Amino acid sequence: MIVAGLDVGTTSVKGLALDTDGGNVVASAEEGYPFDTPRPGWTEQDPELWWRAAEKVLLALGGAELGGIGLSGQMHGLVALDSSDAVLRPSLLWNDQRTAAEALEIEERLGGLEALVSATGNRSLTGFTAPKLLWMARHEPELYARVAHVMLPKDYVRLRLCGERATDVTDASGTLWFDVGERRWSERVLDALEVDRDWLPPAEESGVATGVTPGGVPVAAGAGDQGAGALGVGVDRAGGPLSVVLGTSGVVLSALPGYAADPEGRVQASCHALPDAWFGMGVILSAAGSLRWLRDVTGDVPFGGLDADAERWGPGAEGLTFLPYLTGERTPHFDPEARGAFAGLTVRHDRGALARAVLEGVAFGMRDALDLVASLGGQTRAGRVSGGGAKSKLWMKILASVLELPLEHVVVDEGAAFGAALLGGVAAGAWTSPEEAVKACVKVRDTVEPDPNWIEPYREALQRYRALYPALTGHWALGTSNW
Repeated sequence: MIVAGLDVGTTSVKGLALDTDGGNVVASAEEGYPFDTPRPGWTEQDPELWWRAAEKVLLALGGAELGGIGLSGQMHGLVALDSSDAVLRPSLLWNDQRTAAEALEIEERLGGLEALVSATGNRSLTGFTAPKLLWMARHEPELYARVAHVMLPKDYVRLRLCGERATDVTDASGTLWFDVGERRWSERVLDALEVDRDWLPPAEESGVATGVTPGGVPVAAGAGDQGAGALGVGVDRAGGPLSVVLGTSGVVLSALPGYAADPEGRVQASCHALPDAWFGMGVILSAAGSLRWLRDVTGDVPFGGLDADAERWGPGAEGLTFLPYLTGERTPHFDPEARGAFAGLTVRHDRGALARAVLEGVAFGMRDALDLVASLGGQTRAGRVSGGGAKSKLWMKILASVLELPLEHVVVDEGAAFGAALLGGVAAGAWTSPEEAVKACVKVRDTVEPDPNWIEPYREALQRYRALYPALTGHWALGTSNW
């Protein structure tokens, strides 16, 4: 049987076709599209772009010949529909920052941070869906009065694909309307925020078939991009490996032995794409994005060139430390005003030293996330790496040494689309469960071990890194004119 996975991303729909007999990818396709920034800090997208791209990708993957389809996609986006399922306005995306006031109001309405985390497992962030709908109520009341249905991005594609309104428990976990521990919409939160329960679709387990296409192909509930991506690298159970993603942002994600939430909301709590399973996720906002920034401001050299320059410096680059807070930070500080910095510069430091410090600073940020995830019961046996930064051998060696974990590459590194395809196979009956799909299809290609000579120097450098944020916070608050 051939099944497909679609990942409805921020800049494209990516898809792949998977042969369930051998677990091999037999086709892949991608269709891109733009997003709009009508004001600074605002990001919006026309949901019709997702559907047109999905149609083209599915056609390239085999269309009606498929046995099942799984969906994944960017999380947190708000898709508001009227009673005829017409889109009321462009979707507010996960990285839209206009809702700071609404995010604070939600926390206040629920009785403070502790009460909100108790109800949802998470704190109120501008990226989540709930503040976006509250913003719409405040600033677009005429449109808000017409709202009849609220969806997440991948679920709008499902609606167009098979005519069904549904979501899954992992994507629902990122809305702030969901009781993650109970795996259901939170009546307490919906009442406090005056959200009509009938606006929200059923939240199904990820491998459940939620409908069929006009051609009779079953469509799985699917998962948000992080849940699907974790499944795609084999992070499917407590005690197994954790997921380490070095994309534009950085993610450390581990399956947990049971539901758990950080009291301060520093780790995102989520249902996993398997029944009765949860994961904890720490996110740093500028991982590979930090290295891209350095490349762009130092002469647009190839990434391989930066690696070669950085290799000439040893661990710690003679005391040079980089804070990767170029776009604020989420884990562990939840501080949108945090700023990046180099500390310890001398005339001996060159571009290679800066590059080494960036690679190390991102690794230290990932260690902060790892330690918080581990405090909830997350596994620290080994990591499965993915994302563009994982292609750098030097960065993998640094990261393994800072995390003090072996890091494994999998054979098929297709991210969320691969995980979605596994769920499509479950919905189609090719496998009885996501665990069975993972066992059949996810294989390790190679492993990067920590360098024993780097572990102690990086432990010392990590303490310097952690001391810098509180030391510089007061200066950030004063503004750049006071540096």
